[in-house]
Amino acid sequence: MNFVDKVRVYAQAGKGGDGCLSFLREKFRPFGGPDGGDGGKGGDILLIADANYRTLLDFSLHPHVRAEEGGRGKGSLKAGADGRDIVLRVPAGTMVLRGGKLVADLARSGEKACVARGGRGGRGNAAFKSHRNTAPRIYEKGEPGEEAELELELRLIADIGLVGFPNAGKSTLLSRVSNARPKIADYPFTTLAPNLGLVRHKDESFVLADLPGLIEGAHEGRGLGGDFLRHVERTRLLIHLVDPSGFKGVEPLAGIRVIEEELRSYDRALSRGSAASESRWGAASRRLAAKPRFLAVNKLDLPGAEEALRRVRGRYPKRKVFALSAVTGEGVSKLLDAALRALARMGPPPPEGRGHEAAVLAGRCLSAPGEGAASGNGGGTGRSSMLKLERGFEVERAGPGAFKVFGSQVERLAAMSDFALPESLRRFQNILRRVGVDRALKRAGVREGDTVRIGKIEFEWQDQEAAQGS
Repeated sequence: MNFVDKVRVYAQAGKGGDGCLSFLREKFRPFGGPDGGDGGKGGDILLIADANYRTLLDFSLHPHVRAEEGGRGKGSLKAGADGRDIVLRVPAGTMVLRGGKLVADLARSGEKACVARGGRGGRGNAAFKSHRNTAPRIYEKGEPGEEAELELELRLIADIGLVGFPNAGKSTLLSRVSNARPKIADYPFTTLAPNLGLVRHKDESFVLADLPGLIEGAHEGRGLGGDFLRHVERTRLLIHLVDPSGFKGVEPLAGIRVIEEELRSYDRALSRGSAASESRWGAASRRLAAKPRFLAVNKLDLPGAEEALRRVRGRYPKRKVFALSAVTGEGVSKLLDAALRALARMGPPPPEGRGHEAAVLAGRCLSAPGEGAASGNGGGTGRSSMLKLERGFEVERAGPGAFKVFGSQVERLAAMSDFALPESLRRFQNILRRVGVDRALKRAGVREGDTVRIGKIEFEWQDQEAAQGS
């Protein structure tokens, strides 16, 4: 199975069902009245973290997801059926981003997030009955479901991460202490993807991650390790395995400096884009170089290992330096004892990002009005600009004789109106006039015969007040 830890997903929630335009027709009841039922709600698209999943491969093969539409309402006040929700399972540790901004962090198994909300069903004509209009010939179409272009990024959930040069023995150690069986061979870059294993030691357990070998320049994209440095961010403790024979002419002490410089370089790369990083990952993002870590000289069964161990301990007298052989098992138990003590002192990891029980993505974010644009908020004053954009609308000139009106409320109104019905058209015009769209268009310079577009609806502007006055 291929390891895929970053994908782009296109989610389309279900459209709400249309309401019904119907009148009761029964013998001896000539004025039965409206009996059109409401449409059903469109299906949502939800993500749920599942510990049984390890990769985002399925999403890379099927990136487009569409939920079921709601059923249409019927006569006799029969409501349409709700569309079925789509529930997608992702590995624990999956981060959900929209427009480069973190919106949900599904760090624990069972956490879920609604990434696209289904549209509500349109109302049937029975809902519009009043003492002034006892026979309404109007209904609503179903509300369109939310569309979302999402980035899913997996960051493995592990307590301890193994780092080091290729062929330092990380996979061998993982296979000895856990139930994981990674590929092991005597050539560089045997490990092409991170491997997780559950370690049980002295009635305690923790998750250990074998991360692909780092080399100099990994944070700039060299080798394989740079692609997986982000997985190290979630670990609480790092074990740096050292090969006493070095790697490609780099002796052990120099190799330690290279790996630690790569961790610091990765941190500096994040710091350079700190503003983007804060919005993308939140303030809880972990710095790699600041993580507690052990040095472990592996391959004690090889000639020269004792000398390499002596030099490492002499160079780092204040660091915990362990000696072990992942092949024979010598020193492994001592390393695991120290790891358990370190994890116990740290306590449980704090939640990162914004893991929710039911996280809902925000709708469209409108930009600030451009030069020459006019905006309104339905008559409200003294509100913050964010509230104004969320609850109101924005008008901008789209070209000579053309204007666009943005706003979740007015766009939804346009999408749910059937302009073939005169009563529905009059309702649409009255609402636009009441919330101030007419005034905003006039301030923007609209003239008789200009084209106005709201969502996917396009119409020719007519001054209703002037027409009524004449």
